Amino acid sequence: MADSNFVDYVKICCRSGAGGSGSAHFHRDKLNAKGGPDGGDGGRGGHIILRGSNHYWTLLHLKYRKHIIASAGNPGSISLQTGASGKDEILEVPLGTIARDFETGEVLFEILNDGEQRTLTAGGRGGMGNWNFKTATNQSPRNVQPGEVGREEWKVLELKLLADVGLVGFPNAGKSTLLSVVSAAKPEIANYPFTTIVPNLGIVSYRGSRSFVMADIPGIIEGAAEGRGLGIRFLRHIERNSVLLFMIAADSADIRKEFEVLMNEIRKYNPDLLSKPRMLALTKTDMLDMQMISEMETLLPEGIKTVFISSVTGYGIAELKDELWKILNKPDDSNFEPIDYNRD
Repeated sequence: MADSNFVDYVKICCRSGAGGSGSAHFHRDKLNAKGGPDGGDGGRGGHIILRGSNHYWTLLHLKYRKHIIASAGNPGSISLQTGASGKDEILEVPLGTIARDFETGEVLFEILNDGEQRTLTAGGRGGMGNWNFKTATNQSPRNVQPGEVGREEWKVLELKLLADVGLVGFPNAGKSTLLSVVSAAKPEIANYPFTTIVPNLGIVSYRGSRSFVMADIPGIIEGAAEGRGLGIRFLRHIERNSVLLFMIAADSADIRKEFEVLMNEIRKYNPDLLSKPRMLALTKTDMLDMQMISEMETLLPEGIKTVFISSVTGYGIAELKDELWKILNKPDDSNFEPIDYNRD
């Protein structure tokens, strides 16, 4: 995993800029040798800012930037001129990035929109110049305020993938194969568990120019919420998906039990995820005939829409995409035309 281009967790040291000090200047010109105080305020230190960008999919570009340092503000100047602010350090991050405080683990904010900007570490305030301290009894103050020091803080950035459909299932359930068939994504596919060790995204074309995003999440096993297998490292990616597509192989010994195990792991990780719309796809049905499919319908979990599919032959793929589209768009799409899936 060290060589992977998918990075969804980085820890960075943020050092914001110090504020500039105020000026202790007095006004002087050819007509006035002893003018009043006119020292300007110092400029604020540079902030460290996160900005959402839909041009990034991972945090790879920040993996080796361990120290982010913003510049200090300039001191105040004559004629009440405020010093220039320090240059902000703006870090572009993919949508779905969460910023946490490393020491406390507190979630500071989330970046969900393209162009959205949030301050991760604020720069120090600039100090006040001597004109701020002028009073009726002190017309020539020489005292000024120094700039506020910058902050040095460790922050954690985590990425939760934003996708319309998230594929949830045990290792080798056919998730990567489905993604490779319905999109241009090329995930690694092999006949052994945990072939997928990082999430993969694919854009699924749907009837004309319409499309939706599908995410292939690494396989879940019983006990994942407690850290077994790949643990909860990738369970968080499910949180950002609009629809959960559960996938179970048709040759499973007990389809209902596998479905309950998957539901239980999601429940233990985050019960709120159970409120998301969900579907079930039975994969690898190319080894079944129509009679066997009819007989298997009595073995399916209750209360969930189920579609039989085969990524090898294409069986059921069109129906699956139609059903997902209907869930994603709650048939207010006037152009939606149902397809007859009855086969001879």
